Amino acid sequence: MRLRQIADSVVQKLNEGLRYVFVDLLKSKAFVDFYLHQYPSYEEYRKVQIYHNYRKLGRVWADAATMDLLAGALREQFGSGTIRGICHGTRNGFEQNHLNDQHAGFEVIGTDISPSARDFPNSVEWDFHNVNPDWQGQFDFVYSNSLDQSWQPKVALEAWLDQVRPGGVVVIEYSDEQSPLAAGAMDPFGVRPVAVPYVLADWFGHDVSVSFRQSYKANIKKPNWLFFIRRNPATAAAI
Repeated sequence: MRLRQIADSVVQKLNEGLRYVFVDLLKSKAFVDFYLHQYPSYEEYRKVQIYHNYRKLGRVWADAATMDLLAGALREQFGSGTIRGICHGTRNGFEQNHLNDQHAGFEVIGTDISPSARDFPNSVEWDFHNVNPDWQGQFDFVYSNSLDQSWQPKVALEAWLDQVRPGGVVVIEYSDEQSPLAAGAMDPFGVRPVAVPYVLADWFGHDVSVSFRQSYKANIKKPNWLFFIRRNPATAAAI
């Protein structure tokens, strides 16, 4: 009888322990569709982003195959002639310079929050959350694989949508490497690629339409997605 009581007590404690483990798991980033890290201030966000920019200055997240897929899709949409664009969060400028050098008719600049942007061709030091009056409605497209580095992703996308001309498109790249599990102080915004359209619908409703193309990112040997976000003409003024 005594042994049975001891066994029952052990099982009860084990069950209680497992219950708390499962509760913690359900609250973890592994079980959410998107996650946004909170900073104590904008100054802290900026400091962290600049630190990691310099730390990873020689690395390139973008890959040629994805940029070529992007270029082809944009050429399909806009036809022949010049295609003007801006790429946000480009660190050492690979994105804009690949498009400029490898695809005729592309005129693309890039931005980064870090002062290091001044050291690279066609790059501008700029916080991509901020509105630049000189860029409003000036581009055929805006591209970024760095929305995961935003501390206010909806604000960033609002600024980017404002930068494309009527009929233009904002393109964001996402892979599972930018999911909630990968989010933290360095990359504050994590979202599962399959959840991106739902997040955009929650933020913008009928003001935008979204399509996508799946690709394969050779440098990380994993699939990725390009999401094409367009303002709907009837509601564009509301954004």
